[in-house]
Amino acid sequence: MGVSLQPMHASLDDLRRAWREADSMGLDSIWTWDHFFPLQGNPNGNHFEGVSLLSAMAVETQQATVGLMVACATYRNPDLYAHAVVTADHLSGGRAVLGIGAGWFERDFVEYGYEFGTPGDRLRRLEHDLGRIKARLEKLHPRPIGRLPICIGGGGEKFTLRLVAQYADMWNAFGPASNYRRKLKVLDSWCEKVGREPGEIERSANMRLPDLDAVRSMVDAGCQHLIVSTPPPYDLSVAQRVLELAESGAGLQA
Repeated sequence: MGVSLQPMHASLDDLRRAWREADSMGLDSIWTWDHFFPLQGNPNGNHFEGVSLLSAMAVETQQATVGLMVACATYRNPDLYAHAVVTADHLSGGRAVLGIGAGWFERDFVEYGYEFGTPGDRLRRLEHDLGRIKARLEKLHPRPIGRLPICIGGGGEKFTLRLVAQYADMWNAFGPASNYRRKLKVLDSWCEKVGREPGEIERSANMRLPDLDAVRSMVDAGCQHLIVSTPPPYDLSVAQRVLELAESGAGLQA
């Protein structure tokens, strides 16, 4: 179980309270996203930058892994981003995840001076950057404390899932369960084609304040790591309830 805290229309005090609460609950992971503007509500409302928040989460939590779900390859220099995440890994004592994806929110690109291009352009950039990230991680001093997982977000069956099979330790997508199950089959077939053991890749999914039936459906479909995405005021009660069910061993398996 994890939680993704949307860093929009909130204060830093709100965010800090939420990730401390999530960590004390015993959640496995805490995430935030990599955008520059709110995705809902007032388009010019408060919004905080992701890499800076990642470092703060790394320092102020004790147990959960921390990451961006997910950083945008097009506006993150891959070598510098790898260095930043390794720094967060050391700040956290070895609990960071390197999240990366192709990006999609046009305003982020246009207002900050990055070329938006086509989906194909952004996916080719992602593939290029994954190679550079892997190479940079081998060169950095200090190295990550332990195994620094790479998480790739996205469900494109012809390109993104191939990259997941080639590079990722974790994959993140969305429901519904029928769609998720189908994409897992595609990912498994890509793993076979590239010579990768499918079980090496952790399968996660983002859900927006789901009911428990939806959670059960996603688990039945093959989701191993459920991440509840929540806006301010960061109500973590749904995540708490799902966590209690998982810990009791009842109610989540078919």
